[in-house]
Formats: sequence, C-alpha cells, structure tokens
Amino acid sequence: MAGRLIYLIGPSGSGKDSLLDAAREPLAQRDCRIVRRVITRSAEAIGEAAHGVSAEQFATMQAQGAFALSWKANGLSYGIPIDIEQWLAAGQDVLVNGSRGYLPQARERYPELLAVLLTVDPAVLRERLLARGRESLPQIEARLERNVQFTLGEGALAADGPALVLLDNSGPIRQTVSRLLALIQEA
Repeated sequence: MAGRLIYLIGPSGSGKDSLLDAAREPLAQRDCRIVRRVITRSAEAIGEAAHGVSAEQFATMQAQGAFALSWKANGLSYGIPIDIEQWLAAGQDVLVNGSRGYLPQARERYPELLAVLLTVDPAVLRERLLARGRESLPQIEARLERNVQFTLGEGALAADGPALVLLDNSGPIRQTVSRLLALIQEA
C-alpha cells in the first residue's frame, strides 16, 4: 500500500516550522516522515530545518532531477527531495512544508495528497512576523497582503476543494499538534 503525501501550507508566520518541530516525534511514532526541504537561503537565516543552498546549486540539483516538487515564492527557490517517492512507495506517510501557490501542481503529481492549510488570526500573524525580525516592514505588509489574496482574493484556496483541511494555529502549539495528528488519522 502506498503512503500518503501530507502537504502543509500556510502564510509565512503561521507557525508551520514550530508545528513541524513539535509534531516531529509523535509523527515519527506513526511512521510519518517530515521532509527537510531545500531552499535558496542560508540555513542559519531560515528558522526551519531546511537545507540551504545557493541559486546555482539549486539549479544544478533541479537539472539532475533531485526534486519531486519545486517552486519559486518570495524571491526564493524551494525543492522537496525526490526521496519522497521511495518513502511513499514503501507505504510511509510523508509530510512536506509546501506552498499555497504551488498546490495545483502538487495535486497534479500527487492526486491523493492531503492538503492542510494552517490558518492563524491576522493580528497574531502580524505579531509573529514582526517578532521574528526576518523581514522589513514593507516585506511584512507584502506577506500579509499575499495572505489576503490566498484567503479572499482571485487566487483564493477553496476550503471545499478536494482534500483541503483547515487547521487553526492561533492558540497553543500542543493543541495544533493534537488536531494535526487527529486529521491525519481521520483522513
């Protein structure tokens, strides 16, 4: 039996990295792998367990077929290692930190994927983005506007679309982890 791809998406600052860190052990106990993505930004600056590479290294890896999924967002390139194919084929569930804008392409390649949209109250989101100090105020405003476009605008993700589950992360992280585990179990 093939494993399932769990595609975690949400705005910058929604707590995806915190959720992945907090859920790592309970997911491992359920034989679910959390994949370390490749990104064109130094690992020290990321704030997530990712593999930082240069744009040139990324392009070489992409040309060599190193990624099952890859996309560009916010001026960076992101890749999900091709290793997920082997894990899925072996029956393991695989959780990746994906992109809202790339969801249609990911669904095309993995039609049975479970998309989990991490949501957060807009005021909490703004607070988190300011607190992490990674972007300038204009960059934060652009990210907040991008979030509005994905939730209300022309490119909005439909909550009633195929296998898109909303997961609120406005409260304590342990509650979000419990809800994530329940979602994976039920889906």
